[in-house]
Amino acid sequence: GAFPNTGARVMLFTGGPPTQGPGMVVGDELKTPIRSWHDIQKDNARHLKKATKYYEALANRTAVNGHSIDIYACALDQTGLLEMKCLSNLTGGHIVMGDSFNTSLFKQTFQRVFSKDYNGEFRMAFGGTMEVKTSRELKVCGAIGPCVSLNSKSPCVSENEMGIGGTSQWKVCSLNPSSTLAMFFEVVNQHNAPIPQGGRGVVQFVTQYQHSNTQKRIRVTTIARNWADAQSQIQHIESSFDQEAAAVLMARLGVFRAESEEGPDVLRWLDRQLIRLCQKFGQFNKDDPNSFKLSESLSLYPQFMFHLRRSPFLQVFNNSPDESSYYRHHFVRQDLTQSLIMIQPILYSYSFHGPPEPVLLDSSSILPDRILLMDTFFQLVIFHGETIAQWRKAGYQEMAEYENFKQLLQAPLDDAQEILETRFPMPRYIDTEHGGSQARFLLSKVNPSHTHNNLYGWGQEAGAPILTDDVSLQVFMDHLKKLAVSSSA
Repeated sequence: GAFPNTGARVMLFTGGPPTQGPGMVVGDELKTPIRSWHDIQKDNARHLKKATKYYEALANRTAVNGHSIDIYACALDQTGLLEMKCLSNLTGGHIVMGDSFNTSLFKQTFQRVFSKDYNGEFRMAFGGTMEVKTSRELKVCGAIGPCVSLNSKSPCVSENEMGIGGTSQWKVCSLNPSSTLAMFFEVVNQHNAPIPQGGRGVVQFVTQYQHSNTQKRIRVTTIARNWADAQSQIQHIESSFDQEAAAVLMARLGVFRAESEEGPDVLRWLDRQLIRLCQKFGQFNKDDPNSFKLSESLSLYPQFMFHLRRSPFLQVFNNSPDESSYYRHHFVRQDLTQSLIMIQPILYSYSFHGPPEPVLLDSSSILPDRILLMDTFFQLVIFHGETIAQWRKAGYQEMAEYENFKQLLQAPLDDAQEILETRFPMPRYIDTEHGGSQARFLLSKVNPSHTHNNLYGWGQEAGAPILTDDVSLQVFMDHLKKLAVSSSA
């Protein structure tokens, strides 16, 4: 209340849930456990609606003032992030979640909030507004990211809302160099003015903000794209399709919907969109799944969707409501590369057969004589295969004649260190081995192409069988092909 329209950050350090006042998340008595997903689905979370409403009003007040709220929640149990997430989501603040304020994970993440650029200034900007202007054939449907609507009704605002819509201006109270907003547009074709063939559609972004050295800066970006006719020039659209950006934009929409809709509904919506894309751009003969083919510019897209469906952004099983809010918070504000790592983690393999190489995120990549490094953005997992783990236990790396084994053990540690130095927030670092309890982090992410159900398949290549009833990517693709080519669709 003291400094409206001045850049400011409010930092909340919390070691437990609020138990008093209008924003209380759980009562004082220790015998009542904090709400779980099960309670929320059964409508047994009695403080949830009231607390969320309170924090949303607070977040809107903060956003109007142009301040941002950071939440640093370090506790072994939940701290009410589900109710409080709007404080940071609407104002561009950070959420950092850890087990204790004493961990290096928290300390190093907190130091990075105050990191400086080469001029010795903080890497943060305040009180930003972003405006979108478009040529008349385009309208803006909305934005998804750390922003609030400024309710500016210009002629380029679409009726069709996606994300935070109904406006052509948004307020972003706090920005850092990696802040990313997802923007959604639609093509509106007036009957009296058809889209000019050979013409271009234009979008302009005007962003204003206060730099941390108190300068006011304006940045204008204008992009023009050629029009292509969706019926006759579909191959032009196909060749310029950016499947990575498309996957992240669809995922953001899915995560945005998951906040207010039931999980299975969101998955069905995603599947429908994927089938429609395959029907439009796939090449196939009617009712013949084997003839189905996607061009190179779309070939990875179904695989991103497969991993997105299994990700913690859409699957709440095995995550607390706070954890789900935390993962979603980071997903809707990171740039393209980081978002893709969150959807489909990267897996590197280290072996004696050559330099480290990226391998498929698949159970067939888990071999006894390999070390794997998996980056999921939130975790860095180093996994030692069965044979490597036995050699490590036997202490071979200490013997002079096994110098190359010592180097092999060191290589993933050095690579992990590089990632740890730049990532915000600090990822959790997990060192595990075949049969170790923490190996579950790797096993839950890889595509289960090799499970207990097809374990005795003849001539299968080796790999760790995974005990799961989840469908594999192969089965998912087979179903997708079947639905895409079906003539009843």
